[in-house]
Amino acid sequence: MNNQRNGVKRRQPKELNIQIGERCRRARELSGYTQEQLAERISVSTQFLSDAERGVTGMSVSTIIRLCDVLSISTDFLLLGRDDSAGPENALSAFSRIQKLSPKQQKIMEEFINLVIQSFHLST
Repeated sequence: MNNQRNGVKRRQPKELNIQIGERCRRARELSGYTQEQLAERISVSTQFLSDAERGVTGMSVSTIIRLCDVLSISTDFLLLGRDDSAGPENALSAFSRIQKLSPKQQKIMEEFINLVIQSFHLST
């Protein structure tokens, strides 16, 4: 299962790591983080996060917990691919995501939400 490239042994990614990495990347992108920003927030290197997103390496439990906390996703979603967005915690998840933004970003979100609400009132 090991590849040899330039005299360096490389392990083949495990299917589970690939799946977790894809969900991590998707959640990161939906949350608006670059790899650099997310890596800094969860205290890992950008290279490590890149490797994890490609399934080249696995993540420790503590890294998974930090990642899920920062991205406001459940471990069930990250590890098992279970969609937890249907439950009532989805609204709380959006609220907790907004709380994690900078004050300037929170102000922009507040203005955006107010515009959306106004447009609903105009359309009825």
